[in-house]
Amino acid sequence: MALVCRQLTGCAASCAGWVGVIVATVTNDWVRTCDYTVTTCVRMDELGSRGLWAECVISPSLSHCVALNQILSLPAYVQTARALMICACLLGLPAMMLVIMSMSCIRLQNDPSANKVRRARVGGALFILMAVCAIVSTVWFPIGSYQNEGLMSFGFSLYAGWIGASLCLVGGFMILCCHGNDIRPPSRENSFYYSRQRGAAAPIDPPANHAKSAMV
Repeated sequence: MALVCRQLTGCAASCAGWVGVIVATVTNDWVRTCDYTVTTCVRMDELGSRGLWAECVISPSLSHCVALNQILSLPAYVQTARALMICACLLGLPAMMLVIMSMSCIRLQNDPSANKVRRARVGGALFILMAVCAIVSTVWFPIGSYQNEGLMSFGFSLYAGWIGASLCLVGGFMILCCHGNDIRPPSRENSFYYSRQRGAAAPIDPPANHAKSAMV
């Protein structure tokens, strides 16, 4: 029961982290740029918000965004952050499928426990790799923005990416720890075979006296 609870906790944390990474990827409030105070920049329409896909100008009445379509002219940190975040979002789907199919409460026909352990390890490793990609992207982006422009504060998208990456990292390690035991062959104590002649179930291993009588 405790093992199942740890598996569910790791799976839930990884799933929540995956959602946080997706939210950080699709939104454009990563960093906010301003050369003055927030009040002054808002009044002068100079408070900027920058993300992976657009640059926005925030004013009291509306927010105007310009899409970053010129890929070749973008700084290297923006292109790298885009690639890493897209990879992180795509890795979440196979990782989640592998983790779900490796849980103890889900049983498939002719599926030994060794396969569940392998799927869990691969899924946990994918979640950890996904967290590493998100952490590198969300750390490198504000550093690059600070070097190129006047960085004033972090946006909610950046916090969503940090929280999501942390949850994926914790969930991935929990999944690996839950399935880190040695692979043991399935026990045959309660295994039975069906005899067509007698129509009754009998143990797989025949009795020792029966084997001796057959040899005689």
